[in-house]
Amino acid sequence: MYTVMNSSTDESYHRWDAEAMARCGKQLGVTIEQQSVPAAQVMTKALRMASSKSLPDIIQFDASEMPTFADAGGLVDLKSIGLSTQDIPEGIVDFGSYKGTYYGAARSVNTLALFYNKDLLDQAGVPVPTTWDELREAAKKLTQGKRYGLALSAGGAEDGVFQFMPFMWSNGGDESKLDSPQVAQALDYWKALLADGSLSKSTVNWTQADVNDQFMAGNAAMMINGPWQVETLNTDKSLHWEIAQIPVPKAGDDSVGPLGGAILTVPNTGDEQREKTAGKIVACLSSQQEQLTYALNSWMVPANSKAAAVWREKVPELDALADQVAVARSRTAQLGAGWSSVSLALQSAFQSALTGESSEAALKRAQQRATSGN
Repeated sequence: MYTVMNSSTDESYHRWDAEAMARCGKQLGVTIEQQSVPAAQVMTKALRMASSKSLPDIIQFDASEMPTFADAGGLVDLKSIGLSTQDIPEGIVDFGSYKGTYYGAARSVNTLALFYNKDLLDQAGVPVPTTWDELREAAKKLTQGKRYGLALSAGGAEDGVFQFMPFMWSNGGDESKLDSPQVAQALDYWKALLADGSLSKSTVNWTQADVNDQFMAGNAAMMINGPWQVETLNTDKSLHWEIAQIPVPKAGDDSVGPLGGAILTVPNTGDEQREKTAGKIVACLSSQQEQLTYALNSWMVPANSKAAAVWREKVPELDALADQVAVARSRTAQLGAGWSSVSLALQSAFQSALTGESSEAALKRAQQRATSGN
């Protein structure tokens, strides 16, 4: 019996994973069982199990958490047990790597896109925006009565940081220097949208799920969100939504968003034979066919570029997402385990800047906090 610990507590995801594990188990002649725990508990449970030497054979981490576990020496180098990174874009290999070692295989990845209500844009005669100026103009025109032009999450949690990254990175900002003019300009842009009345004042409290609720209720004409909302969006047949890449500072810039998603890792248990078999299970679960099946179920983009090409043909409405994933970056590639203190520092910077403080002052303090690590 081999165990996989994951965060697939949602009924659909739990079922899809169980089906994939049954197929891979049959192929490899082993029994695979999943233990699903809430996403927020995976890391603490894994650390506890490591100290009591009761680790599962495979752990599915959110990629932003993996460096913390890898830093403690808790993971096996996947290449050493036979996994290949062929046909996986560099950004996605980085996503599963720590200090140049490949520890985590992604089955599917996601990033953010601009979702828009086609009917509302058509009625207002507003073209789909591609630059910051166009987005600001479109959001102003689409703001009417109780409806805001745009909804995004600037809440004091990882959701808000995830949503800020496309603005910061596309403007040349960098997580190692939060007090740079490029980061301040990106935050000032959010402040301008708020000052225009195009964003709700509640933006500072919203999660990405709240943003989706506002969009579905008709309280926002456009939103920044991810493909994990598609299943919910499709429950309302009267809502005609489409997606585009997130607008960039000026025409021709790359729209660089953050990669999101989970990776499959093999913990260091000291039992080399079991680790090798666990590697075969990871290779099967992240094979081209399994990636495609998982991605079509979950509306995510396959990590493997050959599987992604097939996926584009099957879900042409999400084509812009595959383009966005191709240039997306991992949040932890540059700072590794140091990412969490940057994320916390940025969260409090938005809250201050969007409620009145200058972006420069808020980010100067954020950089000090990130550097001191508290």
